[in-house]
Amino acid sequence: MGLQPITFPPETLDKPEALEDVAGYLAAWVDVMVVRHPNISVLEGLAASNAVPVINAMTDENHPCEVLSDLYAISRTREPEQLRYLFVAADGNIARAWGEAARAFGLDLVQCCPEALATPSIRWTDDLEAAVAAADFIVTDAPGTHAEELAPFIVTASLLKRAPEGVQLAPCPPFQRGREVSADAIDSTAFVGHNFKASLLPVQQGILALALGQA
Repeated sequence: MGLQPITFPPETLDKPEALEDVAGYLAAWVDVMVVRHPNISVLEGLAASNAVPVINAMTDENHPCEVLSDLYAISRTREPEQLRYLFVAADGNIARAWGEAARAFGLDLVQCCPEALATPSIRWTDDLEAAVAAADFIVTDAPGTHAEELAPFIVTASLLKRAPEGVQLAPCPPFQRGREVSADAIDSTAFVGHNFKASLLPVQQGILALALGQA
């Protein structure tokens, strides 16, 4: 795209200087800011200055570019709005990003996990077998600090056999075989494959182009 990246660690934004002043100074050298920071309010503060476009590259609250990439990858072979989505994991930035996408695009999304770990804005169940049997596209995420609670929610090849024909399994990387998904699930035909995430590049290029007024 002809851009020259300038990289700063996210902690450079953790200082008492007002974020509108940070963005104002950076605008002298950059055309767009791609920010990965735990605190989404930092991104909101930078964006509120209107100095330069700010792209959310991940926060503890959500991870929109990741989910947009998945939906684009799905759209290359299927109609995303016609699928039933199952998210098997606890509340977290990936869960909330899928919830945001479901609301924005009218997707049929269900989360499967213990009730105490559910995301409030997403339809929920703790019946993994029934949920898989009604899913066309299954997403998993790392259990983090909830490995013990989520141990009964591992997606296996035997469970996938109960799913509709053509079901796809897309574990969010980095995943571990035997943790959120079994090894035989990854070896099954349901696994979307590692190349599924190749869509991250064109999608993020498209987001940059849109932010820069080139789309």
